[in-house]
Amino acid sequence: MADVTEVQQADRVDTLMVHLARGRVALGVTAFLAPGATARILGLGRDADAGRDLATRLFASREIALGLGYLLSKGRSRAAWARLGVAVDALDALAAVKSRRGRRGSAVPLWAAAAFSTVALGATGIGAAKVVKDLTG
Repeated sequence: MADVTEVQQADRVDTLMVHLARGRVALGVTAFLAPGATARILGLGRDADAGRDLATRLFASREIALGLGYLLSKGRSRAAWARLGVAVDALDALAAVKSRRGRRGSAVPLWAAAAFSTVALGATGIGAAKVVKDLTG
């Protein structure tokens, strides 16, 4: 029988995952509707760039799908969405680190790469805690 502390920790992980999913949807909708402003805030350039805006909207679509997939699912499906989120967030962290090695001065600013990787690693940790919780009960 689980003690009260284990149940509270499990509830915290579930609550964090719901908040993470809602954040994904909010960020995704914002980035989809205002890709230029989102890119500027995230340190990805100030000038108009149709390619960057397209990539931002693709990122936005993915975040909306991951967030809504998690929020609208239950049981085993929800566990699958959590695993997908962990994989995506871990790859995002790697992408942020790799963004510092741009060609001919095209690297993402250090502060932006650090912020991206920190957020992605935090989301990876939350998702990993959820996956472990799902696997261990």
